Amino acid sequence: MQVEEVKVESKGAFEAPKINAFGQTFRDYTNVESERQKSVQEFYRLNHISQSVDFVKKMREEYTKFNKTEMSIWECCELLNQVVDESDPDLDEPQIQHLLQSAEAARKDYPNEDWLHLTALIHDLGKVLCLPSFGGLPQWAVVGDTFPVGCAFDESIVHHKYFKDNSDINNPDYNTKNGIYQEGCGLDKVIMSWGHDEYMYLVSWPQILFD
Repeated sequence: MQVEEVKVESKGAFEAPKINAFGQTFRDYTNVESERQKSVQEFYRLNHISQSVDFVKKMREEYTKFNKTEMSIWECCELLNQVVDESDPDLDEPQIQHLLQSAEAARKDYPNEDWLHLTALIHDLGKVLCLPSFGGLPQWAVVGDTFPVGCAFDESIVHHKYFKDNSDINNPDYNTKNGIYQEGCGLDKVIMSWGHDEYMYLVSWPQILFD
């Protein structure tokens, strides 16, 4: 018997709004008159000063123990009702809304790609690191854009100017183009800044790799 693939038809593509929740264009990090932007800039100042190689290694050692708690995916989603991302210039709502909006937008645009719907739903679950049951890390250590550490900080990184006070900036092992890496080593060999993305990536790996 041959089984035919059943395709779900989408009722039109997801239509993104033209302006964000603050009446500004999306992902605009330059509007210094905005109160939201001022708080976003302060977030990135703390983030860029603090995200050093030593800090990232310390966090990886602590959080690959996976000894904080155990719960279902939906229970984790519900915890994000308590988290508002201070680095986001576009949204000032609990992160569970962002998860559901992302998953629904993916489902509408790509109705047959169920893996993508799931990915959109869980992509920011690592932000639970802000909560006491996961260590209560400050937001600069959890949210925001990620970037490689152990090499020169690329100028395309948002608010690059704040790296001038990072302890790695004057370390000759870390401040060259390739730093501690070999050219073409592959992303799996690169140490990324610590936060929700890195934590979710590590949680997704088989636990045996960390034993």
